[in-house]
Amino acid sequence: MKKIFKLSLAAASLALITGAASAGIVSTPHNLTATGANPGPGPNKQSTTEQICVFCHTPHAANTAATAPLWNKAIPASTGYTTYSTANSSTIDGNVLAVGSVSAACLSCHDGTQAMDNLVNAPGSGGLNAAGSDRGYNWTTGANKITGVANLGKDLTNDHPIGIQYCGGGLTGSGATVSGTCADTDFNAPTTKSINGSQVFWVDTTGAGTRSKNDIILYTRTFTNNATGPSVECASCHDPHTDKAGTNSDVNFMRVTTSGSKICLACHTK
Repeated sequence: MKKIFKLSLAAASLALITGAASAGIVSTPHNLTATGANPGPGPNKQSTTEQICVFCHTPHAANTAATAPLWNKAIPASTGYTTYSTANSSTIDGNVLAVGSVSAACLSCHDGTQAMDNLVNAPGSGGLNAAGSDRGYNWTTGANKITGVANLGKDLTNDHPIGIQYCGGGLTGSGATVSGTCADTDFNAPTTKSINGSQVFWVDTTGAGTRSKNDIILYTRTFTNNATGPSVECASCHDPHTDKAGTNSDVNFMRVTTSGSKICLACHTK
């Protein structure tokens, strides 16, 4: 009896772990399957497939031009976007690069120019197209591209800057040491560490001292002044694999809750 009880307890524990691990994007708008979070004829019904991950990732024949791992979509050209610059903003005090890094992966859907079912390696056999192609699954007319406020377009000047030096620039890093001083002092200092030979930066929101999904993730890029340091990208604030952050948050995919503007105050000292 005792042995049966232990086995039952172990099975229950495994079920809880599995359920937690699979919760992720299943109930969010990033579940683009026919039975996803918003099933029906609208833009979130992408195909008859039940493969949730395939709309962004593939285990084989991935797009190696993308920064995002095992990316399964064509990446948009970095040209044609209008971003923040000293020409259109008086508050910019750091370099702004062309669209790239992980933000290019996000914009492969969210700039509204490419179908959400543009895939390199479609479900099933014989679905490989190395350049990526729109698959035309079960669409209503024109519904294959993202719509509404999630369609950022190619004019990004009404969105939070991306490809911009964190805190106006002035920072580099080596090992666990951040060197330099923020050009704009109205920002919280980031943390840095060398991981697998790469220098990474983040704003520590948990106080753990180790980078986690609930921190503001900064991405290392080389700017036009030849300074290599932390950059703010789409995935700095957004985690595409989670639901809302915290019980009082009202926005999907945030790394930090929007309650009390904590997502803003994680970086900005106001």
